[in-house]
Amino acid sequence: MKVIFDTNILIHIEDPKELSKNLQDILRIFREHGHQIFIHPASLKDIDNDQDENRKRIILSKLRGYPHIEAPPKPTNEFLSAVGKSLNSNEINDNEILFSIQKNAADFLITEDFGLHKKAIRANLDDRVFSIDSALDYFKNLYARKVISHPLLKEVYLRNLDIEDPFFDSLKEDYEDSKFRKWFQEKSIEGRKCWVYQKDDEIKALLMFKEEDEPIETSPQIPAGRRLKIATLKVELSGFKLGELFLKMAFQYCINNQIFETYLTHFRREDDVLINLIENYGFESVGFLKKNNEEVFLKKLIPMEKKLSPIETSKKYYPSFRDSPYVRKFLVPIIPEFHDRLFPDFSQRQMKITDYSEINIPGNAIKKAYLSYSPIKKIRTGDLVIFYRSGDLKSVTAIGVVDQEPKHLKKAEKVVRIVGKRTVYLEKEIIEKAQKPVFVTMFRHHLFLPNLLNLDFLRKHDIPYPQSIIEITHRQYLAIKKGGKLDERFTVS
Repeated sequence: MKVIFDTNILIHIEDPKELSKNLQDILRIFREHGHQIFIHPASLKDIDNDQDENRKRIILSKLRGYPHIEAPPKPTNEFLSAVGKSLNSNEINDNEILFSIQKNAADFLITEDFGLHKKAIRANLDDRVFSIDSALDYFKNLYARKVISHPLLKEVYLRNLDIEDPFFDSLKEDYEDSKFRKWFQEKSIEGRKCWVYQKDDEIKALLMFKEEDEPIETSPQIPAGRRLKIATLKVELSGFKLGELFLKMAFQYCINNQIFETYLTHFRREDDVLINLIENYGFESVGFLKKNNEEVFLKKLIPMEKKLSPIETSKKYYPSFRDSPYVRKFLVPIIPEFHDRLFPDFSQRQMKITDYSEINIPGNAIKKAYLSYSPIKKIRTGDLVIFYRSGDLKSVTAIGVVDQEPKHLKKAEKVVRIVGKRTVYLEKEIIEKAQKPVFVTMFRHHLFLPNLLNLDFLRKHDIPYPQSIIEITHRQYLAIKKGGKLDERFTVS
C-alpha cells in the first residue's frame, strides 16, 4: 500500500526524540508488510515558508529522503466546493494532499492535523484519513490473525529446528538435498513458524502453512486467490491421528481468518498415506507445478455444488455440511467426561495435566465414534448429530455428520473391531458397556457452535431436553442453527 504521511508526523520520525509507542508500532507494521511511506510535494511548500533558513534546510534534507507522489492531481472546483474555502496557503496545500487521496494517488493519509480531518469528512474521505491512533487500530485489525494452538504441539521458528534431524531425510530426498537446504534457509530467514510434535527430542510430526494471494503455477495456471498453503505436513507416527489433527488445525485457521481455499503440493508415492488422508477431506488433484512437476492438491471449504448427497458434501467440502429439510437431525446427550475426551479442542474444556504429555487419539481425529444405549433406529448415513453436553454446561456444543450406518451390537469384540481408535472409551469400558446392546454411531465432527445454547434456550424454542438420542424437527434445528450462530456459508440447505 502507498500511504502519505503528513509532515507533522514525518518531522517527529526524523527528530532525535523518542517516538510514541503507537507510531513505533505503525512503522513496525509497515516494515513487516512492505507498505510504502510517501510525502506529497504540497507538504514541502509548507516547510518552504519557514523563515528560519537553517531549520528549513535541515527539515527539507530529511523529508527529501522519502519518495514523493509524482504528478499529483490538482483539485477540481467541485472538490474545493465540497471541502470549503481555503483561507491561507496552508489550507491550499491540505486540499492538494486530500485530493490526491480521492484520486487514488495513494491509499491512505496519516495526519495529526485536525483541520485536514474535518475536510476529509466533508469530502467523504474520512475512512481513508487516519490519525496515528486510528491508523494503528486499522492496520492491527487488518493483519490480526486468530491463531491456533494445541497442548501437545510446540509452535517454533523453523530456524530453531535441526535440519540434520532424520525427520527431514525424506524431504531432502523428494526435493534434492541442496534445494531443500536452500528452501529451509530461505524460510528460516523469513522468520517462518511451524508446529511440531517431538518425542525423545526427535521430531515426529510437523505442520507449516502460510497465507497466499497469488496464482498457482500449474499448466494451465490456477488464478490468484486468497488461500492457505499447507507448505509442510509430515507425520512419522502412524495410528495417532496426527495427520487429521493437522488438517483440523489448518481448516480451523481458515475458518477463523475468512479463508475458503487451501492447498498443498506433494510428490505422489506408491500406497501414499498422505493422499489417502487428504482425499478423504476434499483435496483434489488439479495439476502439477511447472518448476518441478510436484502434484497440486486443492480443497474448497465453501460448497460449490448444490446437488451432492449429505455424505458427499461432508467429504468434499468438510467442514461444510448439508442441512436441508430432508436431512434428519438428532440431538445427542453426552456427559462432560466423555465430551472432554471426544472434543478436547472444545474452547470451554478444563485442561488437564495429561493433555501436555499423552496423545488423545480419538480427540485428534475428525472421524469419531459415539457409544450409547439408545434404542433409536432412525439414524442413517448423512444425518446430523448435534451434541448436548449435560451435567455442568447443559448446552448444545457441537455438530457432526454420520458417516457410516449406525449399528446395535451385543458383543464387545465387535464394538472394538468397528470403532477402532475412533472411540473415547477404553477397551475395559467397552466391555463393561457391552453388557447390554450398544448403539454405535460413527460420525465426522464438523463444527462447534460459536454460541453455546443452554437449557433455557431449548425450553424457549420447544426443543426437548435429551436424556437419550432424540430426533428434532427441521424447524427446531433452524432455531439451533440461528441461535448457535452457525456460519451459513458452511451449510447447504
